[in-house]
Amino acid sequence: MSTGKKFTLFPRKYGLFPFMWLIYIALPIFNIRNETGLKLILGYALIALFVVTYRQLYMVTGKAFSLWLALQMAIIVVMCMFYNPFNLYMGFFTANFIGWYTDHRKFNIAMIAFALVELVPLSLAVASISLNDFVFTLPFFAIMLASPFGIRSMVRRQNLEKELDLANQQIKELVKREERMRIARDLHDTLGHTLSLITLKSQLVEKLVLKDPERAQTEAGEIQRTSRAALRQVRELVSDMRAVSVAEGLAEAGEILRAADISLDIEGDAALESVSDLTQNILSLCIKEAVTNIVKHSEASRCFITISTTDAVVKVSVEDNGNVLETGDTIAAAAKVDPGNGLKGMAERLSLIDGSLSLSSGEKNGLRLLVTVPLIVKEQKEGVSA
Repeated sequence: MSTGKKFTLFPRKYGLFPFMWLIYIALPIFNIRNETGLKLILGYALIALFVVTYRQLYMVTGKAFSLWLALQMAIIVVMCMFYNPFNLYMGFFTANFIGWYTDHRKFNIAMIAFALVELVPLSLAVASISLNDFVFTLPFFAIMLASPFGIRSMVRRQNLEKELDLANQQIKELVKREERMRIARDLHDTLGHTLSLITLKSQLVEKLVLKDPERAQTEAGEIQRTSRAALRQVRELVSDMRAVSVAEGLAEAGEILRAADISLDIEGDAALESVSDLTQNILSLCIKEAVTNIVKHSEASRCFITISTTDAVVKVSVEDNGNVLETGDTIAAAAKVDPGNGLKGMAERLSLIDGSLSLSSGEKNGLRLLVTVPLIVKEQKEGVSA
């Protein structure tokens, strides 16, 4: 079985861009059309080799990149000196690759060599071409020499954006890791001693239950008080944890949609100052899940998020203008369309705060997801639920 890599003409990350430029190879082919015999054959061979250098410059890096670029310049010199001076337009290919150099010294060397490759044949051909042709060539010649600077600036900006994205991702991971460590430390420091005490007292009650029932009852009451204290500590710890607000959730949703080239329209007050952190955290998770579904499945171009509040409930509507759900407007129907779309998880989260979830066809010819959460959630007795 062969383990070699599958041959590719150009790297997939560039898409159709390299293929579009190949159309300009028609220019040197047209310029040598009047040649005959061996010179014509050699001309076609040089053009074919030029195409090979063009492909290789997309595939290699480092020293090999410089060698293929030098070979490409040499072919341009030969094609201009021995065939047609207007083959200097082949330099537009080379100009693009010179702009890829990130090292300042290598870029300068390549630019000097490129300027000589273009200037020398042009200066030698001045006597053999008309004034009109020479004047017509000058603007293209200037653009050719200037384009590597623009391309280099664009490449540097793209590299900086990639580095910034990577740095932001690393920062997020570090924040998550630090938050996990902090929670682990707080749980250990807060509950470690309390749980050890409950374990010891329960063992003591087990021994005293037959020997000294009154003391066993006293110790059992102490265990109950200790467990309640532990429950209060857990609640305090949870309340100190940073919850994601609806406003922050909307900002994150905006980033996801922007990356997918989907516009976002937000209506209503995202502050929700009267809504608890727990409710806001669950609502933000629902918004993120709904937006993720839109990006994956809807083929929409716009997303509409509406937030409204009354004295009793908070409603968050997420709607798109993409594909309409034709199998019904219930969670079960949506699950049949895509069991992995996270709607079940959203419903489970909402059930913790007595919230509800519904799906329907939207006014924008897409799907509308409506989340409804009561502003007042009944609290259970202390000691039963945290």
